[in-house]
Amino acid sequence: MPILDARHDFAHPVEPDTAWSESYYFNAYDPTADAGFFTRIGVRPNEGTMDVGLSLWLPGTELAVVRGVRPQHQMTDSDLAVAGVRYVRLEPMAHWRLTCDAEAIVVDVEAKRAPRPAHVVMDVEFRALTPAVGSDGQGRSGAGASAETRQHVGKGHLEQAGRWSGWIDVDGARHELTRARGNRDKSWGPRRWGGPTMWRWFSVNVGDDVHFGGIRIGTGAGELHRGWVWRDGGFASIRAWDVRTELEADRLTHRVTHVRATDAQGRVHALRGDVLRVASLPQHGDRRTLLNEGLARWTYEGREGFGIAEYLHQLDADGRPVVPIE
Repeated sequence: MPILDARHDFAHPVEPDTAWSESYYFNAYDPTADAGFFTRIGVRPNEGTMDVGLSLWLPGTELAVVRGVRPQHQMTDSDLAVAGVRYVRLEPMAHWRLTCDAEAIVVDVEAKRAPRPAHVVMDVEFRALTPAVGSDGQGRSGAGASAETRQHVGKGHLEQAGRWSGWIDVDGARHELTRARGNRDKSWGPRRWGGPTMWRWFSVNVGDDVHFGGIRIGTGAGELHRGWVWRDGGFASIRAWDVRTELEADRLTHRVTHVRATDAQGRVHALRGDVLRVASLPQHGDRRTLLNEGLARWTYEGREGFGIAEYLHQLDADGRPVVPIE
């Protein structure tokens, strides 16, 4: 996976596919504040929309959720704002600012309390700890799982680790981000949530010097494994994600994720992700799609870090994954 230059932090030419999307995603978690967020904004000019989702991890088991859609018939990379949420690129591939001033719904991810309305204000900044790594979408389309992935998840993609500063305020309760780390990604190309048969996506930050990101994705033509590790001051590609999952009693929600990631140098990286809480996010498409965003405490070589273990499932008529959870 090559390092990408700054032009990929801007808009790419729009192709005719009706599902064409250019999207930006960020996540953050501060273990001291027990607070953070994950958020995605997507521009879909051929459908005439821009949509945003912002989910804020609050101390304990609450999640504040902001959602919005606005008309957008042209691609833009400078007016990234929907429903009171705004993304501002301050320096390409290096520095972003995210703000929010919006009404939200606060839910308990363990369903122990009824949802409640809240007012959310946020002002946070991302500063990169690594270069951006990924695929620029210009290579050959390939065949099999690679070709199917390009038709459903995107042609180009980048990921990058960084540190966060700033604050989150929910109904006057302020949470300062002083130890927050997270990853960002950006994708361009067709995005169809019902396309993959499943995926496991990982975002891991262990201090400022060790980071992982990548995906194991299922398609009708087989599985595709992509990803990266940053350690010892450089990148290596991940060639295989071997995953074993301990599930909650519902047999659908992941509780512990055991990962053995084999990189291009033949090194095997053993990681354990203990899931602190899960946000279940149904997605709209031609299938019943469930995206389980798991906030995880990761352990790696005796060190502790935090990040995401994200599982996407396509569900059958009985609400079970069409691809059994490993």
